Amino acid sequence: MVEVPILNVLEMFISDVRLKLTMPNGVDDRVVIADIDEQSIGELGRWPWNRALLADFTDIMFDHYQVKVLGFDVIFSEPDEVSGLKVLKELDSLGIKDKNYQRVSSELKQNLAFDKVFAEAISGRNVVLGMVFDQNNTDKINRLKPPIGTIKPSLAEKISIAKPIGYTGNIDLLHEAVDSVGFFDNPNISIDGLYRSIPLIQLYHDGFQPSLALAITRKAIDDLDYYINIQETGDYVAIEQVQLGSLLIPLDNTGSVTIPYRGGEGSFPYISVKNIMNKSVAVEKLKGRIVLLGTSAPGLQDLRATPVDNALPGAEVHANIITGILDQRIPYRPTYILGVELFIIVIIGLLMMVVCNFLSPVKNMLFSSTIMTIYLILNLLLWQQGIILFLASPILLILFIFIVHMSWGFVVENNTKNTVKKLFGQYIPPDLVDEMVDKPELATQEGQSRELTVLFADIRGFTTISEALTPQELSELLNKFLTPLTKVIHEERGTIDKYMGDCIMSFWGAPLPHANHAEQGVTSALSMLEKVVQLKEEFLARGWPEVKVGIGLNTGMMSVGNMGSEYRMAYTVLGDAVNLGARLEGLTKEYGVSLIVSEFTKAAAPNFIYRQLDRVKVKGKDEAVTIYEVLGFPELVTEEIKSEIQQFHQAYEFYCARNWDQACLILNFLASKNKENTIVILYQTYLQRIHEYRLSPPDKNWDGVYSHKTK
Repeated sequence: MVEVPILNVLEMFISDVRLKLTMPNGVDDRVVIADIDEQSIGELGRWPWNRALLADFTDIMFDHYQVKVLGFDVIFSEPDEVSGLKVLKELDSLGIKDKNYQRVSSELKQNLAFDKVFAEAISGRNVVLGMVFDQNNTDKINRLKPPIGTIKPSLAEKISIAKPIGYTGNIDLLHEAVDSVGFFDNPNISIDGLYRSIPLIQLYHDGFQPSLALAITRKAIDDLDYYINIQETGDYVAIEQVQLGSLLIPLDNTGSVTIPYRGGEGSFPYISVKNIMNKSVAVEKLKGRIVLLGTSAPGLQDLRATPVDNALPGAEVHANIITGILDQRIPYRPTYILGVELFIIVIIGLLMMVVCNFLSPVKNMLFSSTIMTIYLILNLLLWQQGIILFLASPILLILFIFIVHMSWGFVVENNTKNTVKKLFGQYIPPDLVDEMVDKPELATQEGQSRELTVLFADIRGFTTISEALTPQELSELLNKFLTPLTKVIHEERGTIDKYMGDCIMSFWGAPLPHANHAEQGVTSALSMLEKVVQLKEEFLARGWPEVKVGIGLNTGMMSVGNMGSEYRMAYTVLGDAVNLGARLEGLTKEYGVSLIVSEFTKAAAPNFIYRQLDRVKVKGKDEAVTIYEVLGFPELVTEEIKSEIQQFHQAYEFYCARNWDQACLILNFLASKNKENTIVILYQTYLQRIHEYRLSPPDKNWDGVYSHKTK
C-alpha cells in the first residue's frame, strides 16, 4: 500500500489499542529475567562485573539451578580489565628482572585471567551470547559466527531485510567458547520511537544472522536446524518465514516479527542476580527455565519504549518473542493479506457508494456504523488468530465515504466510473478500464471499423484429451490452462473476445486504440507458449495429458463493437481479417509449428525473428497470403536457429523456382537434423509436395502458392 505518514501514525495508534485490549496478561514463568538490579549492583559492585563473577553465576545457573538455556543480553567486546590484569601487563612492560616479582606476576596472571575462567564456564553449555550490528558504521569488532543461511547476491539486492555494514561481537576467547550468538539491536524502530517489531534475522554479506531471541529459542528446542524460506515472485523477493523443526516463524518483508507482548513490565519473573548468587531462590523457580541476563536498572540504559510500557527492559522484549515463537502466536501479515485488504476496501467502498446514495443522513450513519463494527470484529477475530489486518485504511474509507457521499457531483462522477467498468470490465484488463474512466469519451460500444490484431489460440487434440478425463477433471484442466493465458493477454493490454470451449479469441487495438497492437499481440502469443511449457510439469504430475496449442494472428481492418440482438449483446470483432486469423490457427498443425502470423502482422510488428512458412490460399479466400512462424526477439534466438531459417528460405526459393533437386537436398538435410522436433513436419510437407509435383507438375503459371481446401 501507499505510504502515507498520517495514515501510518493512525494505524500504529489503533494497532496499539488493539494490542492492549487483546493481550493475555498474566506471568509466563517459562522465561526468567536474571535481573542486574540496583540491589545486585550495590552488593556485587558496579557493572561491568569481572568475568570470574560471571563464571560463578554461570556455574550456579547450570549446576545448582539446572536451567535450560542461559542468554546474555550484553556484549563482551573487550578483555576483562576489572581484574587488574592490565596493571600487571603495564608493570611487565617496565622490564623488571626480579625473579620473585616474575614468579608472583606469573601466578597472579593465571589467577586473574578471568576471561579464560568465564570461557571455561560457558563452554559446552546451552549459552547464547549477544552482539550488535551497525547500519551506518563499517567497523568490524571481533568476529561473527557462520551464517545460518545464505542468499544469492542477485536476490540479496532485491530483498528489503536489514543489511548492516558493521558489527560488534565478543572477544575471541568467549566467541569460540559458545556455538550460538544472536544480535539484539533493532534497526527498524517505529517513527515514534516505540518497539513494535524487531528483526529476527539480518543479512550481512549475503549471510543471515539470527537475533538473540531466535538463537535462544533454537537452544531451548534442542538445537534444531534453521530453514529460511525465501519467496521469489518476479522482482519481488522476501523472507517468508524461518522454520525451526515444527515451529514456523512468519516474517514481514524486512525479516522482522511483530512483538507479541503479553503485557507491561512483570509479564515474566524477575529474580535479582544477588539472590541467585547467594542461592536464596528456590530451585524449582529456575529449573528447566530459559534465563536471560538483563537489567532493569535505569542507570544501565537498557530500557525500551513500547506500546505496553514506556520503560520496558530489553530482556523482556526478547522474552516476549521467545514465548511467542514457542506458542506459535507471532502476529504476521501473510503474502495474500494485501489482496484481502484490497478486496475488503473495494467491497466496502462499492457497498457504501451504492447503498448510501439511497439512504437518509440518519440511516446512512447507522449503516456506516454497522459496516465499521463488522470490520472491527473481523479484524479482532483475525488478530486473535495471529493475522494482522490493517485497521486505519478501511475505517478512514468508511468515514470518508460517509462525509462526501452527499455531494451530488461526487455521485455523478462515481456513476460515470461505474458505467464504464460495467461496460468494459468483463472484456479488458483493469488498467485499461482505469484509462477509460479517465477518458469517458472513449467508453463506447458502438460499432466501428478499425485496424486491429486478432488472436486465436486452441488446444490441439482436445477431443482426445476430453475423452481421457472426467468432466470435473476436464473443467479443472481448462481453468488451469485458460487462466495464465488470459493473464498474459491482459498484461499486454489485450481484450478477451470470448472463450469457445478450448479456444481463446482476443484482440488488440480496441476499445482503446494502440499504435503497437500487432507487437502486443505477437508478444502475448510468445508468452502464452512459454506458459504452456511451464504447465507441462504440473499437468503430468496430476496425471493429465500434455497440452499443446496452436495460435494464429492476423492484422487488418475489422468491425468492432457491441453486436448481437436485443436479448443478448457481446463486444466482439467481425470481418474477413478475423476469419483469416482463425484459419491461420488451424494451419499450425499442418506445418508443425505452434504459432503462425500473416504477412500483415509481420509488417506491423517487424521487431521479431520470423520464418516464412508458405504462401497460401486459405479456404474461403481467393487472395494468397504469406504466412510466417514467429521465433522470438532477435536477442533470444540462437545463431543456429537463424542459420536454419536461412537454409529453409533458400530451399523455399528453389521450391518456388521448381528446382526440386536443390530444394530436396536442403529439406532432407533439415529433416534429418530435426527428427525429434515437430518442425520436421514442415520439411516433410514440402518433400511430399515436391514428390507429388514430380508426378504431376503444377501449371506453368504456378507461383508457389498452395491452396488449402480444409483450412
